[in-house]
Amino acid sequence: MIGMTLLAGLSMNHGSGAELVGAGPLRAEFQTPPFRYQSRPLWFWNGPLNEDKTKAMVAACKTAGYCGMGILPCKDMGFDFMSPGFLNQYKVAVDEAAKLGMKMCLYDEFWFPSGSAGGLLASRHPEALGKRLDMLATDVTGPKEFTQAVPAGTLMGAVAMEAATKKRVNITDSVREGSLHWDVPNGEWKVMIFTCVRDGGGGLVDYLEPKAVESFIELTYQAYHDAMPGHFGTTIDGAFYDEPAFYHVKGGRAWTDRFNERFSERYQTDPLPLYPALWFDIGTDTAAARNALFGMRSELYATGFVKTISDWCAKHHMGLTGHADQEEVANPVIGTVGDLIKSFKYQSMPGIDQVFAYGRASRAYKVVSSAASNYDRPQVVTECYGGINNMPVANLYKEAMDQFAKGVNTMVPHAVWYDQARIIFKPDLTPGSTTHGQELPVYNKYVGRLQRLLQGGRHVADIGVLYPIATLQAGSWFGPGDPYQGCVEIPEADYMQVGEALALGVRRDFTFVHPEVLDERCAVEGNSLLLKNPVNWERYRVFIIPGSRAISVTSLRKIKQYYDQGGQVIATTRLPDTAAEFGKDEEVRLLVTAIFGDGTRPADGSAVVAGPKNANGGRAWFIPSPTATALKSVIDEALPDGDVIIQQEQPPKGGNLSYIHKVKDGLAIYLLANSSDQQLDIAVQLRGTLTPELWDPHDGTTGAIEYEHAAGKTGGVTRIRLKLPPVHSVFLIAADTTDKTDPSK
Repeated sequence: MIGMTLLAGLSMNHGSGAELVGAGPLRAEFQTPPFRYQSRPLWFWNGPLNEDKTKAMVAACKTAGYCGMGILPCKDMGFDFMSPGFLNQYKVAVDEAAKLGMKMCLYDEFWFPSGSAGGLLASRHPEALGKRLDMLATDVTGPKEFTQAVPAGTLMGAVAMEAATKKRVNITDSVREGSLHWDVPNGEWKVMIFTCVRDGGGGLVDYLEPKAVESFIELTYQAYHDAMPGHFGTTIDGAFYDEPAFYHVKGGRAWTDRFNERFSERYQTDPLPLYPALWFDIGTDTAAARNALFGMRSELYATGFVKTISDWCAKHHMGLTGHADQEEVANPVIGTVGDLIKSFKYQSMPGIDQVFAYGRASRAYKVVSSAASNYDRPQVVTECYGGINNMPVANLYKEAMDQFAKGVNTMVPHAVWYDQARIIFKPDLTPGSTTHGQELPVYNKYVGRLQRLLQGGRHVADIGVLYPIATLQAGSWFGPGDPYQGCVEIPEADYMQVGEALALGVRRDFTFVHPEVLDERCAVEGNSLLLKNPVNWERYRVFIIPGSRAISVTSLRKIKQYYDQGGQVIATTRLPDTAAEFGKDEEVRLLVTAIFGDGTRPADGSAVVAGPKNANGGRAWFIPSPTATALKSVIDEALPDGDVIIQQEQPPKGGNLSYIHKVKDGLAIYLLANSSDQQLDIAVQLRGTLTPELWDPHDGTTGAIEYEHAAGKTGGVTRIRLKLPPVHSVFLIAADTTDKTDPSK
């Protein structure tokens, strides 16, 4: 184990309380975490399979503290994927895991990304492969008679757009016998023919179509089940999909030939006149058209791929996790899964991938954990460590504490290797590995303590941040850039930078709130905004609109209501002036002006534009350049007594200082994490008059800590001084003194 000790103290008079009432059972399980809470790695089957070796490796994983595995089939197994011989070898591993009281997660693919069934889908169900939307555009000057052969594929429709006015005409009825014949009116016109064609990129499934995904399930999930039905819902208690993304289809233009039908069912209107916005500016309707079309595609992905698999898993008493690719890209609209938060709407355990470099996906941790907060999910999974050469042992802990402090709470280490001579991605986290093997039992106890305390319960955060999917969709179109990198960079989209500044600079926790969740699950209560979930209800005392050109008018109306009743509202980088809905731009501008004024930056170059308090104490600030310093100055004014305030001005070196607060079983649970390479002497202030204890997840010790009760600016607070050694984390545990009436009811 990495040797670490904690020194705690306060420079002022203070007291320590009696042992925490009601914490006995949790304390016992913290000191010796139940086996089921320890980590479950991916187990790459990268070498010839042998029954005796398989059984020995399962046993070795248990000795190392792994409570289960997820088998990831790859080349050199000696058996074809999903062949009877392969399934027999798989059953040997699952049988042995069951015998030893371990659990298995069904990784659903050969290698990755999920969706090809190791090539079986293309050979057996070519009709289920992914499709794309193509456009053939021709500039025509009328009047004249125009004829154009319709390209191969399913005709989605034909549209003509007048250059001068952006007027659009559905001319699909002019298609006859495979050709478009249209009498072009006077003027300059762009004639567009849209077809949906089979792309089949990567041999991957059509992620937008449930029937196609059912074919993928038949070849993988169902075939595993048929080979070992008794283990499903028992030993095999979950499934894991890996890295689906639209960029595998040319240009990221993943589509379905049933799009028009699905769109019309939802919106009761024809989508075809909106199609030109997928490539071009169509005037004042552009932002709303793109929100409608790209929003529909995101919904089709969430229901077509994720929900279809999730429903199968639920039927077999299993949870579902998995993650998209490139989560850290700020604009997911074209190349990844469209709407990262919504992609997890039907998934029991949202997931993220943190590989290749320490902290690579840091900006996305809060997006994914916020999806769990939005949709009331108790677990957030990370696939972590893979592809990092020469990874120090300390980074096992650095990665874990950074992510768990941002809401992740279930660790999937990458990876255990069947054949250590053929390792593809280091580090080697196989039991007995030279660098990391000796540390694994201690590490797994550490992870077990984190997971026991942080899985489930509810997240406490004072700040809600609007997830700006409306401005991301409005600013995206097919054509430019690399879909793997997000295609279009949205200039105003600062939400990930704002999130990092809040979490690691200002050190005030927050939740990204999806606009649909704001509309459907949030309510204004007094001068706060409530996320009214049955378990994870959250009370926001500050709400931030990150840089946005477009915004949903329904969301903005609720923010205005919150502001009118005394809410504190902050906007950054750019104030929105365009609606995500048709015909609502003027209302957006009026609402923004009513909250923020005209947003004009003062002539003196001030970093913040602050409005006066309204009659109920509501106030709004606009921060054109949202640095951590600027955000902190505003938030300190808007919310002087935060839920947690950490005094540490200088950013630490080689890591981060961060925290999370959850409430569970009547206890307030605070994780404070120093992943940096230096010792930190920090002052911590907690809202409320608490009697905290200190619990150390590195060794399981628990005990009293010195603290001070004081009067804050708006009520009682508890102050603690901590000296956190490098790469060390602690829990502060106290009786919960937050809202006693569940506002979600």
